Amino acid sequence: MNELPPVAQGFLAYLELEKRYSQHTVQSYGLDLLQFFRYLSLQYGELPLDRLTHFHIQSWLALGLEPKHPSQNKKKQPGPVTPATIRRKISTLKSFFKYALRKGELAQSPMAKVVSPKMRGRLPVFVDEKAMRQVEENQSEGERLFGDDFDGATRRLIVELLYQSGIRQAELLGLTHRSMDLSNSQMKVLGKGNKERIIPLSRPLMAMIREYDERRRKEVGSAETGQLLVRANGKGITKAFVYRTVREALDRVTTISKRSPHVLRHTFATHLMNNGADINAVKELLGHASLASTQVYTHNTIEKLKKVHQQAHPKA
Repeated sequence: MNELPPVAQGFLAYLELEKRYSQHTVQSYGLDLLQFFRYLSLQYGELPLDRLTHFHIQSWLALGLEPKHPSQNKKKQPGPVTPATIRRKISTLKSFFKYALRKGELAQSPMAKVVSPKMRGRLPVFVDEKAMRQVEENQSEGERLFGDDFDGATRRLIVELLYQSGIRQAELLGLTHRSMDLSNSQMKVLGKGNKERIIPLSRPLMAMIREYDERRRKEVGSAETGQLLVRANGKGITKAFVYRTVREALDRVTTISKRSPHVLRHTFATHLMNNGADINAVKELLGHASLASTQVYTHNTIEKLKKVHQQAHPKA
């Protein structure tokens, strides 16, 4: 990121040190800014920051984001730039210019006349309750979903934790023994922006955690990591292991197109809303910064009501 101007480097340091954004998030901001300033340099030469206008921004969004044609030895053709990508780039620039304003580098932000493209609303994909009961019972069409060995126990607890708590995959990987407060039926999760939240645990899930921990001490002994969940060789679970575990389990019980760990988070929230949970409570459980992020799950509830109405009402 040394190619960036000092104010942009200061902005990234601000995100990392003061806002405490994750390394992945800071890197994403940095790559967006690097792409933007490289485009400006190629198209307009040495252009001072205070001379930037919304025309320069719109030029980059219209021309600078066009996918480049790959060389002949690459098989995959680049896809079109999506509205989601453009919205993310605009969000990066808005945050950057807001920072530059505070630092006195600008008199006004050039983003005032830049409009984000509208997004088509997409309902979250989730697993129905019947399929999740099969997962919980470890049984599908007369066959076990998870093996009896230690890795099988690890895989089963991974799926149960994701579904019963709604935590993100990164939050699952960050769980340690200190995260668990079984005496108070809860666990502490470190979410986005290093924000902590408390999530209640059901009695069956606590019993599963206790049983797993006891089995780990007997069969694995001293693990190489402080993670709650480990492999039979003592090493901690990885992102790839979690993804593969969820995908293989859901392959056995559902035909939905997506079978990722995040689908279990959607499933957790949707099942809560469908069974009458308060939306503000669901927001806190998920660790959402705003209610708008949680409201998408109300649409699934409404769609369910529409379906019931169409199937049951004589005038539907």
